[in-house]
Amino acid sequence: MDFNIAEYIRFMSLAIVPFFFAITVHELSHGVAAYMLGDDTAKRLGRLTLNPFAHIDIVGLLFLLITQLFGWAKPVPVNFSRLRNNKYGMAIVAAAGPVSNIAVALASALLLQAVLVVPIHADTLAAKIAMPIAIMLKLSVQINVALAVFNLIPILPLDGGRILTNFLPYEKAFKFSQTERYGFIIIILLFLTGIFDKTVLPVIRYLTAFLL
Repeated sequence: MDFNIAEYIRFMSLAIVPFFFAITVHELSHGVAAYMLGDDTAKRLGRLTLNPFAHIDIVGLLFLLITQLFGWAKPVPVNFSRLRNNKYGMAIVAAAGPVSNIAVALASALLLQAVLVVPIHADTLAAKIAMPIAIMLKLSVQINVALAVFNLIPILPLDGGRILTNFLPYEKAFKFSQTERYGFIIIILLFLTGIFDKTVLPVIRYLTAFLL
């Protein structure tokens, strides 16, 4: 299949705003959860903001440009030892990101339905405005679901890995934490070997179809 550069640019121009919003809300939610539990590290470093440029990771953005679905932001720094909830603090902070993305995906789906039910005549200014908005809302659902499910994979440093670490016995948690240095390599292998397509992608497709 030939690569259509014009179509690609058009797609990315519509996807970039939902993507930036998704990763910004994701990281902000981590920081807010940590702040509410007693750690102000993210606040002191200026990460409690909806400014996407405070969260953008160049490699994560490039990954989006390649996959047209997945990407990531710079992780919000959290000092887990400062959290008031010593037992479940790590899990709460880690879960805040994916939960926020599911909330955004649900809100986007509801807004999309509202846009689609409004009768709009073709070739009008309203139609020219509504169509891109509808596409961006649909992409928002897809991107936020993908970001939530992807981050819940139980691999460090993903949120799923943090949650799993929180619930493991101390010795097993310590051993599991040693795998974080290989996390990025493991994630790339999941993509290259097709394991991701057979396990994670079907979940993303099912949830996206359900919301849409």
